[in-house]
Amino acid sequence: MPSAAASRRGDTGQRGDYLTGMSQPSDQPPPASPSEKPKMSAEERRARQTDRLIMIRLRMAISQELADQGIIKPAAIGEALGMPAAEATTLLTRRQWREGDVALLEAAAARLGVQVPGP
Repeated sequence: MPSAAASRRGDTGQRGDYLTGMSQPSDQPPPASPSEKPKMSAEERRARQTDRLIMIRLRMAISQELADQGIIKPAAIGEALGMPAAEATTLLTRRQWREGDVALLEAAAARLGVQVPGP
């Protein structure tokens, strides 16, 4: 009969029971996860890196122009860029690369009359 302390811990003397339903590891490697992203080619990586640099330049130029004009509130930024305030603010502050951001930033720069120097 188990002691009172063992009973409180749930230790009933059957220590190996929790292992009975587990299987032994196999010599086979685990299957590849179907959600893994395929590797980008070198060309795709270069194109994305170029986009990132363009986006940084555009964001800096747009932000500077907005600051020069005294436009600092999200609603005013959205109005100046011709998009909802939340979308405009996110576009200017987002750190993650997204497809289509370069085009949106280029349109915003054109709307403000901002010229961005090339690489």
